[in-house]
Amino acid sequence: MIIESKLRDIQKRADEISGLMNSGNVSGDELTKLSKEYSRLSELLPLIDEYFQTTKGIADAEELQHDPEFHSMAVEQMAELKAALPDIERRLQIALLPRDDADDNSVIMEIRAGVGGEESALFAGDLYNQYKSYALRKGWQVEVIEENPTSLHGYKEIVFKIDGVGAYARMKFESGIHRVQRVPETEASGRIHTSAASVAVMPEAKEIDVVIEDKDIRIDVFRASGAGGQHVNKTDSAIRITHFPSGIVVTCQNERSQFQNKASAMAVLRSKLYEKQRLEQQNESNSSRRSMVGSGDRSEKIRTYNFPEQRVTDHRIKLTLYKLDDILAGGEGLDEMIDALISADQLEQLAALN
Repeated sequence: MIIESKLRDIQKRADEISGLMNSGNVSGDELTKLSKEYSRLSELLPLIDEYFQTTKGIADAEELQHDPEFHSMAVEQMAELKAALPDIERRLQIALLPRDDADDNSVIMEIRAGVGGEESALFAGDLYNQYKSYALRKGWQVEVIEENPTSLHGYKEIVFKIDGVGAYARMKFESGIHRVQRVPETEASGRIHTSAASVAVMPEAKEIDVVIEDKDIRIDVFRASGAGGQHVNKTDSAIRITHFPSGIVVTCQNERSQFQNKASAMAVLRSKLYEKQRLEQQNESNSSRRSMVGSGDRSEKIRTYNFPEQRVTDHRIKLTLYKLDDILAGGEGLDEMIDALISADQLEQLAALN
């Protein structure tokens, strides 16, 4: 049910923020905060206007139908507006759902090869290329933080950052186990193999989100190894950070300097701790609602990519798309899959509220 007083309050607050932002009397930090709030409210204002215009139109038509001269026109108009109102209310209810505080954040993603040997590592590489292509198509930046490549250009593990406003809102449902069913290039008999890779998606945390005490960490410096240029085997630039309270260990050796590697490793550690903190809070506050879509469980089997049938199935929402090549290319098929997951989560939230 739409509470009209709440909608009026939103309109009033948007006007108030607009006035404050144009007054020149707010500090830089406060202006940033107000801008973020106004951006969120401005998404709601057109829907709110549409809702009030429709309800007013219905009320006007109800009055006008008593006039014999305009009766038929008023009845027709009232029927059209009443038919349109439920869809407007549904869209407005979805827009008013509480937003994840981290939805606007950039993300740090980890992809790890699972069972399946080299084929699993190649699939991990396919997933990285999928998300990289998708991010670039969205106009986001991609930066590799740590990688452990294999000889056939797969990855045992790769950690990377996708930098873009709203990246977490789009990518957060990708966490979990992804399976692939195909004939490996190294398979002479043509048998279909099943292998897997795990994906973890974490919102990038700011220093204000997570405070890391010096006493809680140990930083080890060591000689970098593997691909990366001449500097790799000549300087002690690689960094390993151990966080004692959580037991989390993060390494980074992709950058040329010790300082850069430390900054990257701290960013990953901060995001891991932020994710851990957020999941604990969600488990406490959402004990009555366990969303299959938004659980974020890395051990949950969420998707299967079947090459012989050219299909991709998301097991959480029972959606199958026969667009495997397009999805792996980070194309519109992946958008279609992500949109369906977001819609399913919104419907779950609406059901819980009702």
